[in-house]
Amino acid sequence: MDLRGARMLVAGASGEIGAALAVRLHTRGVRIALAGRDREALTRVSAACEQAPTCTFDAWDADSCAKTVDWAAAELGGLDGVVVSVGVAAFGPVGEVEDAVSEHLMAVNALAPMAFLRAAADRVSEGGVLAAVTGIVAEAAPARMADYAAAKAALATWLTAVRREQRRRGVTVLEINLPHMDTGFATRAVAGEVPPLPRGLAVQEGVDAIVEALSTGARLVRPGSGAALEVVR
Repeated sequence: MDLRGARMLVAGASGEIGAALAVRLHTRGVRIALAGRDREALTRVSAACEQAPTCTFDAWDADSCAKTVDWAAAELGGLDGVVVSVGVAAFGPVGEVEDAVSEHLMAVNALAPMAFLRAAADRVSEGGVLAAVTGIVAEAAPARMADYAAAKAALATWLTAVRREQRRRGVTVLEINLPHMDTGFATRAVAGEVPPLPRGLAVQEGVDAIVEALSTGARLVRPGSGAALEVVR
C-alpha cells in the first residue's frame, strides 16, 4: 500500500500506540482521521498531525464504532485503511473474575475492533487495509489472564476469516500481534493485580513494524526470534 496520500482512520488514537502510529503515518503523508476515548489526548495528537479531524467513540457501543467509520469516510472523502488499537486488561484467577469484567474485556478487546472493521469492510478501497492490534496473549494464554487472552484470541480468529473474505477484493487484513509494550497499559487494568511482566518493548519499535507492515501489504506483525518484531507477508 502506498502510504502517501492514503486516507486512514486510526481508532484508539488517544492511547500511546495509536497516538504514536498516527503521528508517524502523518509524517509519511497519510491523511489521518483520529478517533479515541480521551478528547484532550485526541486534541494533542491532532495538533501534531496538522489539525487532523477527531471524533470520540464508546467502545462499549458497537453502533458508536460503526458510526465513527462513517464519520471518517465523510471527513476524508473515502477510506483506504482502518487501524484499530484499542484494548483493556484484567488479571486474576478465572474464579475471581466477575462476569461483568469478562463482558467488558470482550466488548473492548474483540467486539469493538470487529465493529470498526465490519463497518469498513465494504468501504475500504481495493488495495487498502483493515488492521487491528491483538497481542501475544492470544497465543500464549497466560495463567491469570484467561478472559483477556480469550478476547484477543477471538479477534485474531475473526481477522483470519475476514482475510480470506477480503482476498478477492485485494484488501489486506493485518493482525498486529504485539508483545508486552512499554505503555503502562497493564497498570490500567480494570480488575486484578498486575503479575510480574517482562520488560516492555518500546512503542516506537512497535510503530516501526506496523508502518512497515502497512506499506508492504503484510498480514501479520508478531514477536520474532532474531528481532523484537517480525513482519510477515
